[in-house]
Amino acid sequence: MVNAITCLFRKKVTSGSAVPDDEIESIGRELRCEIDRVFGHSLAIRELDTGSDNAAEIEINTLTNPFYDAERFGISFVASPRHADVLMITGAITHNMAVAAQKTYDAMPSPKFVVAVGDDACTGGIFKGTYGVLGGAETLFPIDLKIAGNPPSPAQILTGLLALMKKADGTRQQQSP
Repeated sequence: MVNAITCLFRKKVTSGSAVPDDEIESIGRELRCEIDRVFGHSLAIRELDTGSDNAAEIEINTLTNPFYDAERFGISFVASPRHADVLMITGAITHNMAVAAQKTYDAMPSPKFVVAVGDDACTGGIFKGTYGVLGGAETLFPIDLKIAGNPPSPAQILTGLLALMKKADGTRQQQSP
């Protein structure tokens, strides 16, 4: 009985948990404002693995955990390219994935934005020039943004998405009379 009572009043292991990162909060607030202004409150992303080592996917998946919680900034990951505003490519484009990647891109509604995440998607990475790889994402798609790194951190991905929002707003203003 004494052990149970002392456990109630003892300092808890989780009582000193870290507060959210100020840099992430700052980027997120700015990103939220840009998404609201440019895309009308939400940004839908379809992530497509075209032959990666899963390092970039782990960092993208980290954006959905409670620490980063990208949904509070207006970012959601969707299963269908028909619902996506942005196609996020990870990995070098392999011969086996080229047709599927092109179909995914073609299924997206306009305007389409393509982001290459990680060195493999940007340039082909260490797989460039091998027999099974066509190259980076630019071999199939017009790339709007490259987020370099092997893998890029979640903060770098959020910063890249913020740059994409500013670029998208610029192209939207140029197209309107």
